[in-house]
Amino acid sequence: MTRRLSPVRDRGNRGGRGTRAATRVRTALAAGLLALLSAVTVAVAAPAQAAGYRYWSYWEAGKTGWGFAAQGPATARPADGDVIGFRFAVSADSADAKKPSTAPNFRQLCADVPEKAGSKRVAVVIDFGTAQDAPSGETPPQPMVRTGCPLVREDASAAEALAEVAKPLRYDANALLCGISGYPAKGCGEQVALTTGSDAQGTEGTQDGQGTTEQAGPAEKSAGSGGSSGGPSVGLVAGGAAVLALGAAGVWQARRRRG
Repeated sequence: MTRRLSPVRDRGNRGGRGTRAATRVRTALAAGLLALLSAVTVAVAAPAQAAGYRYWSYWEAGKTGWGFAAQGPATARPADGDVIGFRFAVSADSADAKKPSTAPNFRQLCADVPEKAGSKRVAVVIDFGTAQDAPSGETPPQPMVRTGCPLVREDASAAEALAEVAKPLRYDANALLCGISGYPAKGCGEQVALTTGSDAQGTEGTQDGQGTTEQAGPAEKSAGSGGSSGGPSVGLVAGGAAVLALGAAGVWQARRRRG
């Protein structure tokens, strides 16, 4: 006589398969959670990378001190009694740009230069920056800060006033001011990798000899291209949420089959 499997034994087999499926799901879920925690740990521990630029920035004296110039030195037309400044440095963005270290004091800088009809006096401050900001293989000229008070024609630009006290000047093919008094000898506005939290600083944008100023710095540029903010990325968190959701669904399916 042929024996049939009892209904109870059939239910028992289905329950065993459900238990094994649930075990596999729980194992996969645990592995996914472990991978997620490891990824978050690495993301938090790793230093955030940023980019800066090494170049000469142009400044103008204001009521409260130095202010980042709104145009380049080739088009700026300082008036008699104005003070202009140039600083060589590396920084991450415009808010982080280093100012000339000497205060813009026209009376002090031009004390020995009398007025002259048809001309104007423009005080010039040139800060060559620190050795830390210097390109590889170069050192800033000494003294680190130089000043002058050229007497130039009334319609002279800031670049022309600078040329009176700091030759030779070096420009690139796009008229970007690359070197003052021969420093640096090479390079022009090159990008520099920075580590957030270090002492490294950078420039914020570039100003060319035609007066064009790019105020958007690396921080603004990287914001739209997945730049790091120093914490776990949105993609990482979303991936973790997906793992949890899939694991929960798997457990639910296994319990449903068991039932």
